[in-house]
Amino acid sequence: MTKVLLSDVTLEDLLPHRGNMLLVEEVLEIDVTYARTHCQVRKTWPMADMNGVPNLILVELAAQSAGVCNGWDRIKTKGMDSEQKGWLVGVKKADFYIDSLPFGAEIISKAENTFNFGNLREVSCEQHMDKKKISSITLQLFQEEAT
Repeated sequence: MTKVLLSDVTLEDLLPHRGNMLLVEEVLEIDVTYARTHCQVRKTWPMADMNGVPNLILVELAAQSAGVCNGWDRIKTKGMDSEQKGWLVGVKKADFYIDSLPFGAEIISKAENTFNFGNLREVSCEQHMDKKKISSITLQLFQEEAT
């Protein structure tokens, strides 16, 4: 298999999200067990109103950051042409330290696989805005077996 570099991969190669549902804008660090991502809160995001975006969107952002590292794992182990399947995501625990996200705010998310067994993952994610922790989220991910 040809060695794949991060510079050869787009966000669309890593995630199934498109358009306004693609919240992650940049991959800052990546490995097969974790990803650190960056985004900016936008008026086009789901659930946005004139005051900003509710903190619940941080769950989706955590899931997308988890998807980045697990998409990278897929590409590294199965290749660029491997089937891209989404993950069923459950929230095991979520602590929010902010009520809403102001437009233009920069968010850094770090998602790390803390448990990995076959098609099941448990992922811990912390998110920061202006170097202040705004959430701590634990997700459980499950992916259908490849056919």
